[in-house]
Amino acid sequence: MKSPQGWKRPFDDPIPLPRGRQLVTLEDAANYVRKLPKAERISKERQAAVEALLLVVELNGPTMMARIGMLRALNRHIQR
Repeated sequence: MKSPQGWKRPFDDPIPLPRGRQLVTLEDAANYVRKLPKAERISKERQAAVEALLLVVELNGPTMMARIGMLRALNRHIQR
């Protein structure tokens, strides 16, 4: 059986969201960002996450890179 390619590729581990939802595929992550208000979409962290998503899809790179980008964007308000 052929594994999913492009936007249908799943993350190694789903990305948890508030209210129990999850981002399972690269496409889920892209759709999530697309639906955010403009002020949220233009943050540096979100832009970096989108760039990582695009690179992973276009170059068939490791989904972990896109996962890290999304997690950083989702948690950008948390103090370290």
